[in-house]
Amino acid sequence: MRVWVMTCGAVALHLVVGLAPGQVEAQAADAQVEVRGAVTNLPLPRYVSLKTSEGNARRGPGLTHRIDWVFNRAGMPLRVTAEYENWRRIEDAEGVGGWVHYSLLSGTRTALVTGPMLDLRATPLPDAGIVLQAEAGVIARLLECRPEWCRVTIDGERGWAPKAALWGVDPGESFE
Repeated sequence: MRVWVMTCGAVALHLVVGLAPGQVEAQAADAQVEVRGAVTNLPLPRYVSLKTSEGNARRGPGLTHRIDWVFNRAGMPLRVTAEYENWRRIEDAEGVGGWVHYSLLSGTRTALVTGPMLDLRATPLPDAGIVLQAEAGVIARLLECRPEWCRVTIDGERGWAPKAALWGVDPGESFE
């Protein structure tokens, strides 16, 4: 069996050759093909953060394109969905975004508190002591993520948050 992957923008086309009828669907369900950016060769989509306190999101990749949105929170987590030369197409937790110059982005991982009130715990257990509470919209820096929990820091306080209460990290993602 041979698998070819051809990418065009953010769309991937999978061609499977050498399988009997009916096996293609089974193989496609099992296949996990990672899409990578044409410029950086980093995975797409991926999370980054806004490096500066202001960043223009444009309709297209270039200074001649209209500004559709201005991000104004340094550290804001953003998802990169496409690359073109020095430009990255990004979106925020609400799906708002556009094209920004790569120099405005940082590889530092942050996350946005999504629930009304987040209890930061001393250990990654639901009944562990609470070290800090954070409201919706607070930005936390990600230190590490396990399958269900992420260790974060907010205003110098460190603790563990359920991954489901954060935007800026994928459900199956783990890192140290």
